[in-house]
This record gives sequence, structure tokens and C-alpha cells, in this order.
Amino acid sequence: MASFFFYGTLCHAPLLACVLGRPADPVPATLADHAVFWAEGGAFPLIVPAPGQVARGLLLEGLTEDEAARLDYYEGGFRYLTRDVPVQADGRPVTARVYFPETGRWHPAAPWSLPDWVTRYGAAALATAGDFMALMGEHPAERVAARYGAMLVRGASRVRAAAPQPATLRRAAAPDDVTLASRATPYARFFAVEDWRLGWRQFDGSMGAPADRAVFVMADAVTVLPYDPVRDRVLLIEQFRTGPLARGDAAAWQLEAVAGRIDPGETPEEAARREALEEAGLTLADLLPVAQYYPSPGAITEYLYSYIALCDLPDGSAGVFGVEGEAEDIRGHLLPFDRMMDLVATGEIANAPLILTALWLQRERPRLRQG
Repeated sequence: MASFFFYGTLCHAPLLACVLGRPADPVPATLADHAVFWAEGGAFPLIVPAPGQVARGLLLEGLTEDEAARLDYYEGGFRYLTRDVPVQADGRPVTARVYFPETGRWHPAAPWSLPDWVTRYGAAALATAGDFMALMGEHPAERVAARYGAMLVRGASRVRAAAPQPATLRRAAAPDDVTLASRATPYARFFAVEDWRLGWRQFDGSMGAPADRAVFVMADAVTVLPYDPVRDRVLLIEQFRTGPLARGDAAAWQLEAVAGRIDPGETPEEAARREALEEAGLTLADLLPVAQYYPSPGAITEYLYSYIALCDLPDGSAGVFGVEGEAEDIRGHLLPFDRMMDLVATGEIANAPLILTALWLQRERPRLRQG
């Protein structure tokens, strides 16, 4: 039987139960001459030697080797390996396995806070852990960990999707309205493709026969259109897009609103502000919600939060931006509102979120210009 000392995210009881495959009942414990920190640039902890300090955590004893293998799968993919160390629990010494990061791979930042992590990342991490552990025995942990970032983004999307939604006209879903026979993931990288076989409740009350459906799995994302109500001008961005090219459209450079996926731990509003800075060099003030919606629910999971940003757009506000290392080459365009609507009318603007936002702005523009 094995004993483990946990000091980081596995101190979150729901996550530990998910990874372990059963509820657990660990006890408080300490590890002398060590301290726990946030990893620099990361949303996870690391433990390092620290003479005179004490790392506080939880001790779990009596684990089977199969349970230990589940823990190793989850942690080992990120190059955290166990060492046997002496810990204290209930006033007694215990030799326990502790996950230490690969030497030199990560650097410590601020002192670790489990409550802060739970608040910001806990729900998304829990949603993702089930997907991660379901791949045990099918894919090496290192391969799964390599795409954990994309998995975590999709996990965060599922957390947001669980929020209550209005159903005053459409069907109010019940827990037994959908039966899932199988789900496979033949492709998973930045995006994923899933094959579902499922049945769903018909409008006559019966359960439909199982059917096959393919789903393109994406993350929740934001769009934001900067608008200067004093100058009555907007800022659009232009960038190369593979989607139109793959369709056979030579016009692969598309006019769009600022846009990007919502990172784990971010709110949609925080993502909109970050993307505006990255793609247009703008620091936003007021954000006005336009709509929240599925652009194409028959095939993709993407869910968009669209905004108008009221801001100052003087001459010279547009430039060329993009995040280094992400192959982004993004050009900004300052133009009058009427010119944008002309581009919508001619079809040169062919981006659905921008068209939707432009039409919203057309309706609300008189009010916004009055101050």
C-alpha cells in the first residue's frame, strides 16, 4: 500500500476524487524544510527545498498500486515525479510519496494559495480532469498533457455552459432527454473532433433512435468592436484566415472585430480587454454586451460573447499587432461608421460576429452618440 503527501491542486477534494477514481479522506500533514509556490507563468504549484520553512498539505495512506498509477498518470504527464520523503501527520512520522517538478523546468513565483486556485481555476480543472483520466490506457500521459491547455479551455467552456438558460419558448431540457451510446475523439489538438452516437427526446415525447453526429469542439470566445461615439468611427482588424482558404475563397484576408478565445481563469470581459490590447494595442474602458450565442450550433461547440467597446480612437490609433510566437499578423483599420455599414452591404465584411455587432451598433448608435 502506498502513502502520498499532496501540497497543491490535489488538496482540492473533488479533483482528488476524480483523479483517484473514488472519494478520499486525507488528513492534514506537513513537510519540513520545503515551501510551495505558484509556478512562474503557470496556474499550478511547485514545491521546492526551503530550509526552515514548512509545506502544509494532506496525507493519504493505504492506496493500492492501481490508485497510485492513476495519480502518476495525472501528474507524470507534466513531468512531476515522486520521491519518498518523511512527513508529519497527527504527530507521527510517515514516509510518503511527493510529486516534485522536473529540476529546472519551472521557477517559483508567489506563495501558493489553494483557495485562490479553486476560485479561479478549480471548476475548469475538475471538468478537464475527467477527460484527462478517461484517456488512461489509450494514450501516454505525456501526449495528453501536451494538449492539456486546449483541454482546460474546453473544460472552462463546459463550466460556463452549465449556467441556467432561459426556456420560455423552446423546450426545457430534462436530465433524461438525451441518451449517449458512445463518444470517440479521432482528432484532438488545438481543436478537437468528436463522433457521437446518441438519441434525443422527440417533440411527441418519444425517444428517438440513436443517430451519428460529428462535432467540431472549440472554446468559448469573445469579440469586441471598438467604437468612438464622438468621432463616429470604429476600429476593425484584418488578418489571414485559413477557413476561407480551405473553402476555396481567395479572399482569405478577412475584416473582423477583435476576437479571441477565453483563457482558463478569465471572465469574458477580461478576455475582451486582453485581446484588444494584443490585437489592436487598445486599453479598453466601457464594454457594452451585444449578445451571447452559438454561431453554428449544428456542427460546432463555439459560443461567443460579443461586445462594443466605447473608446477614444484618434488618428493613428490603428497599427499592426499580434502576439509574438503565435504567427499573428494583424492590421487595424480606422473607418467611419457609415463606411463599415457599406462594407457589410457589399459583402466585403463577411464575418458573422462583426455583422451582428455592426447591426446592433446601427440600432444603438443614436443613443450612444448622445452620451
